[in-house]
Amino acid sequence: MQKIILYTIVIVFSLVTKAVAQELETIEKSTEWMARGSKPESYEMGLLKNSTDKAQKVFTIRSIDEKIEGFGNLMQSSKPDLYLGKTIKMSGYVKSENVKSWAGLWMRIDYYNDKVLAFDNMQNRAIKGTNDWTKYEVVLFVPQDATDFSYGVLLDGTGQIWFKDIQLEIVDDSIPETGITKGRNSKSISFEDKAKAIANSIEMITTEEKNALKKEVEAIDLKVKEGEISAEKAQDLKSKIAQERANNIETKVAIEEAKLAQLVQDKVDGKIFDSDEKPKRGGTKIVLGSNKDDSIGENKTEINFGSMKIYNGEKDKAEKRSKRTTSQFVFAFGLNNVITDGENLEDSDYRVWGSHFYEWGVTYNSRIFKNNNLLHAKYGLSLMYNNLRPTDNRYFVKNGDQTDLVTSTVKLDDSRFRNVYLTAPLHLEFDFTPKKLSKDGTKTYFRTHESVRLGIGGYGGVRIKSKQILKYEVDDIKVKEKQKGDFNVSDFTYGLSAYVGYGQTSLYVKYDLNPMFKNNNIDQNNVSLGLRFDFN
Repeated sequence: MQKIILYTIVIVFSLVTKAVAQELETIEKSTEWMARGSKPESYEMGLLKNSTDKAQKVFTIRSIDEKIEGFGNLMQSSKPDLYLGKTIKMSGYVKSENVKSWAGLWMRIDYYNDKVLAFDNMQNRAIKGTNDWTKYEVVLFVPQDATDFSYGVLLDGTGQIWFKDIQLEIVDDSIPETGITKGRNSKSISFEDKAKAIANSIEMITTEEKNALKKEVEAIDLKVKEGEISAEKAQDLKSKIAQERANNIETKVAIEEAKLAQLVQDKVDGKIFDSDEKPKRGGTKIVLGSNKDDSIGENKTEINFGSMKIYNGEKDKAEKRSKRTTSQFVFAFGLNNVITDGENLEDSDYRVWGSHFYEWGVTYNSRIFKNNNLLHAKYGLSLMYNNLRPTDNRYFVKNGDQTDLVTSTVKLDDSRFRNVYLTAPLHLEFDFTPKKLSKDGTKTYFRTHESVRLGIGGYGGVRIKSKQILKYEVDDIKVKEKQKGDFNVSDFTYGLSAYVGYGQTSLYVKYDLNPMFKNNNIDQNNVSLGLRFDFN
């Protein structure tokens, strides 16, 4: 059965000892509202269970510290697709008691994390003191550039508020905005800023998913240490977590890459113009892969799609590329086969040119010595796809603990076996790129991926899925059959890998130390040879 690695982290909530806490349900447990703020630990926030209002759920935010320099907030977030180019009104009823500072409804429209397009938190008409139920409203226009939409209710300082019947509705454009930052006053975002925001979002996706995976694995290890779960169960949970994070990266990055591609097409078609706020910029340079011309000018912007980076001028590019730790987007492809114990590779059961591999991922390259560029530690996260095409009209059949190659009774137009792994590669890299001096000779820059490079190391990871694809024809009907399962393939993989090349291109070889199948009588170890591109 296919190993679909999927896991949901159990959120551990703090036990509240105060009597008022017994009246509240945890927000994440009861609704889509999220407890946030600059000082969320200073408040009790949640759904009021013993509400006398039968028609509506009532929520509350109550301070638990005598003095608070900050605020507590219940909020929701979503995509603004339904509201683009429209005026939206948020309304709701709020009751307050002893609010010393202020409280209010709030709504914010953003372009990624890069720019606030519209915002209102009622601070200029705030709720203060003690008041009975009163209806309040926030009205904002949603610009076409908007990507994120958030709203909620906040309490600044001490006191307590209750709120209910929060509603969103599209209203006529003649209704004036209440925001201190009005959406209709938002200027068009330049092509450079849009591309930069998307590129930053792509980089953040991988970073956030890796950090989340690390925390989840640590939580599982803690449960094993405390005896709550077995080591075997822990390994299963880790495998499921790895799949979830890999799927998240693949799905989220694909969405952002599609946005980036559409943005470039709109620029080419003349649908996007530079912002009037940046008339002195030196233009935009778009690079799809490696760039031999290192200079881009003082005010010119370079968008490098290969490395997913934005450089705002030559100085910015020099500083970013000479950091002690840099990041790269890695893509590799080539031939794939197996080394069978007791047999030569030339007698392989798999087609040499028909079997292939490909790999993509993100790596970090850290210079080991502060003032020497030779040695680097290279590490990251990759998806590896290993494909095998059997010879002589054969395909794989699982027979108990064994997996055999058998001859098909029908003529196969294609027989392909694929294993997909999420791996963490680690290499010691020797980079012979010489150090460079700034034009005025006052600063030394250490670049990478500009000369001969040699990497030696290995990788370890988990299998995400195995699949066999068979194509054949029966009674003039073309059939494509997909078989998913574990096929007795090893759940974990580890091996050695190395690469040597110049600049961003290198010859790449990797060899699995573990057998491809768990219990077969004869061990078969996967081996790959191809080209690797490290877009710096």
